[in-house]
Amino acid sequence: MSLVDLQGLSVRFGGRTVLSHVNLTLNAGEIVTVVGPNGSGKSTLLRSIIGAVRPNGGKVSKQAGLRIGYVPQKLHIDPTLPLTVRRFLSLPNRVSDADAEAALAQAGAGNLMGSQMSALSGGQFQRALLARALLMRPQLLILDEATQGLDQPGSAAFYRQIEDVRKTIGCAVLMVSHELHVVMAASDRVICLNGHICCEGAPEHVASAPEYRALFGTGTQGALALYRHEHNHHHDHTHETSA
Repeated sequence: MSLVDLQGLSVRFGGRTVLSHVNLTLNAGEIVTVVGPNGSGKSTLLRSIIGAVRPNGGKVSKQAGLRIGYVPQKLHIDPTLPLTVRRFLSLPNRVSDADAEAALAQAGAGNLMGSQMSALSGGQFQRALLARALLMRPQLLILDEATQGLDQPGSAAFYRQIEDVRKTIGCAVLMVSHELHVVMAASDRVICLNGHICCEGAPEHVASAPEYRALFGTGTQGALALYRHEHNHHHDHTHETSA
């Protein structure tokens, strides 16, 4: 049985359609990455799944009792607030030292328990957020551009940690990323979103398709091309691209 099933999901904000008739199924254990230009509805899609955004149309079905861990794109914490990582992990619900230590270890941040949140590097901060998500013992881990602001080595290390987490606890992973090399290396399925699903498939299939190369470019320019493409292709009902 699927963990999440979206049928005809549509979301509008202030009269503007952000998502239109999105159909998407997430299965246990798979890593699915969503790519698309700025303003394409990627974060709205994730927030619709976790229940933070109410759709205007369509249906979001989730497996009964589904446990979701969520790592946001960014989280602002007042730098003057004295808040250790240990205390952060107990907000809003207190957790035991053993559970906090286990979550930090899974997130690759086992030495951060007594550190101040305000003193963490970008990579350490994201691992603390990941540890907090892992406390949910998630069946589905959702990451919204969790490596934004990290350098390439830090980003690569974080995504390797995500793969380790998937192998260890067997959760599915749904993530938004603009780093195409990461998408191709780490994903079972890639979804291109621009208000609707433009194209999707296994990374090997998508990467070899001329349509994908036309949209995203190749090599080091791929990430830049991602934000420039305008989806001037059309789609049939299977979401396959055609010129």
